Order: sequence, then structure tokens, then C-alpha cells
Amino acid sequence: MKKTILLVSALISTFTFANVDTVKRNLEKNYPDIKIDNLQPTEMKGIYSGFMSGQLVYVNDDAQHLLAGTMVRLKDKENLSKNLLIKQNSIDWNALNLNDAVKIVKGSGTRKIVVFSDPNCPYCKNLEEELKKLKDVTIYTFIVPFKPQSIIPSKQVFCEKNPAQAWTDLISKGIQPSSKATCENPIDRNLALARTIGITGTPSIIFSNGFKVSGAYPAEKIEEIFKEFGL
Repeated sequence: MKKTILLVSALISTFTFANVDTVKRNLEKNYPDIKIDNLQPTEMKGIYSGFMSGQLVYVNDDAQHLLAGTMVRLKDKENLSKNLLIKQNSIDWNALNLNDAVKIVKGSGTRKIVVFSDPNCPYCKNLEEELKKLKDVTIYTFIVPFKPQSIIPSKQVFCEKNPAQAWTDLISKGIQPSSKATCENPIDRNLALARTIGITGTPSIIFSNGFKVSGAYPAEKIEEIFKEFGL
């Protein structure tokens, strides 16, 4: 009887003290090639969430099972996976200095997005064509010349009489800004901002609730995100 009690106590102790560090050790021991970031416990006992190559996944205590999908709390039908994705991919909108962006208002402009774009990025050009299809939206474009050949024209955009038109001509038609003068511009600040909030590639889109996505999203997908978040 005494041995049984000791065994049960040991098992209880094992489950009680299983935590994120335990899962990390089990992963490193059993599957060292699998890298899961931002591991944290979920509401489901023994299940931990994390991100693998940008995808939300779930792993159990002994790191022998991996799940990808949606976790829903039945009590109130709350989509816990959605909340995790938003939290993982969110930026503080108020931390963005919109005065450093090129502003384009379409229709009422009631919906708002921020775009980080490089004029020589082909995917940025594709996104620009998709953005033209949106209605009633204000688009703030932070020009971030990650490519060396983009630095000079990016700065010259702000020397033009109409920077918004100059940006549209540059990104959509490849028309270089006509001004050869030097002027005050936010390019260095934009690059610093991108580094600060973890944007290392273009294009990236930030919605007004802070949700961030990367890539040349089609207009219909952007509309779906607006609808999903009630923006």
C-alpha cells in the first residue's frame, strides 16, 4: 500500500511540474531538428502552443504529438487559436508615426491600413495593384528602401510637390521622381521603425487593430480580414 501511495505521489509530481521548460527539453531530446518558438501553456491541460515556421501549432508534454488547427473553448465558443495569432502578430498602432508615411485616401477613408513597401520589390508592386481595388480606405505607406537601389528614389519622393502621386508613379509605373533636389525625408526613421517592430521584408500590412500580415495579399483577402475583425 505504501509503495502504491509513493508511486501515485511521484506521478502527480511529474504532471504537476510539467511546464514549458519540460516541453523544450523533451523537444530538444526527441526531435532536435524541430524548432518551436514562443511556447506557452494553453487552457487545455498538458497542451502547449507555439509557432513553427510562422504557423500556430500545439504540442503535448512529452513532445511526441504535434497538432495544427483551431482550439475552441466550448463554454463560450471562443476561438483561442485566433486570439493567439492576433497576439503573436500584432503591432502597437499608436507607435507608428503616420506623419512619416505617404497617405492615400480612397472614398470615405474610414478603414485604415499601414503598408511597408520598397519601390523595387516586385511583390510590393503586386500588392499596390491589389490596394487599388479597395474602397473607403486610408492607406499609409511607410517607404522602406531595403534594396540599395531604392534609397535615392525613395528619398526623392518626399521632394516632390505631391509625394502621394510621386509614390504611386514610382511603385506602379516605375516613373522616377523628377526632383533632383535634396530635402527633409523620413526614410532613415522608417528603416529604424521597421527594425524596431520586427519588419525585415516587404510588403507588410498592418491593420488598424495592430494585426500584421506579410506578403502581397489579394484585395479579397484584405477585405476578409477587415470583416473578420469588424474594422
